[in-house]
This record gives sequence, structure tokens and C-alpha cells, in this order.
Amino acid sequence: MAQPTLDIFQVIADPSRREMLRLLSKDSLTINSLAENFDMSRPAVSKHIKILYSAGFISIQDMGRERYCTLKQDAFKELQEWLSYYDKFWASKMKKLETLLNNKAAKK
Repeated sequence: MAQPTLDIFQVIADPSRREMLRLLSKDSLTINSLAENFDMSRPAVSKHIKILYSAGFISIQDMGRERYCTLKQDAFKELQEWLSYYDKFWASKMKKLETLLNNKAAKK
């Protein structure tokens, strides 16, 4: 059975996962060092990491006895594409409003 695809907005809706992404934006971290930043059990941190990994926000690399988490671009690209659509949408609306207001001002 195929794993259901995670919705990126559900993934980033959780404040703990957003904080994990913020911490990983500074540097790759081991799962243990990432867990030290949260007041939750190690299994709870691992569950959040698994969700971030499954959604394509992070990669996990084994180095010796440690597992390092690193940001990946995949899910961020999907998020950026979604946001870009609405950036263009609102820029277009604002341009039309600007034109309308300029035309009204020119008629006065």
C-alpha cells in the first residue's frame, strides 16, 4: 500500500515542526541535538522528524552512530510555487487598483 502524500500546509501547521525547520536553516543537526531544543519526549521529536522527512522538507543522513537532519529544497519549492501564484494574483489586483485610482485622479 502506498504511503499517503502529506499536505505541506498540514506539515508546517505545527509550531514545533516550524521551529525545527528554523533551527535546521542555520545548520544540520543530529536528532539528539534537535531534541534538546524541545520540551517533549524523544519519540515525539522523532515523530515530527519523520513527518518533515516524509513531506520532503528534510533529509536524514547516517554518519557513524549519529543521524543528521538537513533541510531539503523539495517541499519548499512546492510551497513557493503556491505562494508565487498568489503573489502574482495580488500584484495584478493592486496594479488594476492603481490604474483605476490614477484614472479617477486624472479626471478631477
